[in-house]
Amino acid sequence: MSKVAHYDKIVSPVITEKATMAAEQNKVVFKVAQTATKPEIKAAVEALFGVKVTAVNTLVRKGKLKRFRGRLGQQSDYKKAVVTLAEGQSIDVTTGL
Repeated sequence: MSKVAHYDKIVSPVITEKATMAAEQNKVVFKVAQTATKPEIKAAVEALFGVKVTAVNTLVRKGKLKRFRGRLGQQSDYKKAVVTLAEGQSIDVTTGL
């Protein structure tokens, strides 16, 4: 897979309080493409960040109905991946690629 294809699989890091707590257990959370599979996500993270991945867990967050200025709107669904890194490995998601 080319490096461009890896960028298509990993959309962005998720920086929340829960994701920051998971970083203490060598886990990093990414927003990924809806069509990305676990092996593709693992290959993309290993190629882009140069780390060893031991596990990938995925989940689809369903879009919620929200009101904005009195009008109903639908947020988009998106897929998240919780990537577990090998012992001693780390990724600093705040610096970017």
